[in-house]
Amino acid sequence: MPVEMSPDDFDALVDRALDEIPEELARLVRNVVVLVEDEPPEGEPDDLLGLYDGVALTERGGGFEPQLPDRIFLFRGPLLDMCDDEQDLAEEVRITVVHEVAHHFGIDDARLHDLGYA
Repeated sequence: MPVEMSPDDFDALVDRALDEIPEELARLVRNVVVLVEDEPPEGEPDDLLGLYDGVALTERGGGFEPQLPDRIFLFRGPLLDMCDDEQDLAEEVRITVVHEVAHHFGIDDARLHDLGYA
């Protein structure tokens, strides 16, 4: 049975997950915005939990031209649907945040799977 939670309470879970990123890593995250959407975009799987939209730090050139921020999306509906309770939801939000931030650092899905974040 899916978890029910207000959008504000869900946003608070996301904020807590972001706060749990170790400071030494959080300091390195540059020009990234985290957004919560109700559902994944058209053309993506209905059960997609998160999505990184940007250029990983490992793939960026050395230029200093201004860039739009990278975006990390968390999809509230699929996360609520897959969890049994609020504790499970908090853990899945944390895992999804770490997974998408890792993409910002250039870590691919295979390595994330090895680390337990896929």
